[in-house]
Amino acid sequence: MSTRSAVKLSERERAHLKGLLRRGAAPARVQTRARVLLLSDRSRGERRTDEQVAGAVLTSVSTAKRTRWRFLQEGLEAALEEKPRPGRPPKITGEIEAQLIRQLTDSQPPEGHAHWTLRLLAGRLVELGYLESISHAAVGNRLKKMQSSPGR
Repeated sequence: MSTRSAVKLSERERAHLKGLLRRGAAPARVQTRARVLLLSDRSRGERRTDEQVAGAVLTSVSTAKRTRWRFLQEGLEAALEEKPRPGRPPKITGEIEAQLIRQLTDSQPPEGHAHWTLRLLAGRLVELGYLESISHAAVGNRLKKMQSSPGR
């Protein structure tokens, strides 16, 4: 660890990190990052390498390095919190969800069916042009999150 990349915590930052650890209410990953920063702090004269810090905190060397670098580049809160993870946006948005509910509540199932099935609902959403394609499993997952059932 060079002097350019040395973590030097202010008294306020040090107190904040110690408070996080003392309360113990923060998630384990946040507590680990707080411990890494406290052990990496050179403002009090201690000089520990990333390997020593990682060994003391029982984490990987890359976690210790990443945490230290994020603190130096972006600040304390950025070093403690996780970056948002990328993911595909859901196909069923609020508007499509409203149409799904409308199909369940306002219309009768197609002729020859006693009630709406997941496959019928998925087909209906595609037929009405709300989506290009959707699986019955995706429709079922959304209904599950809404605590609804097509058979009710």
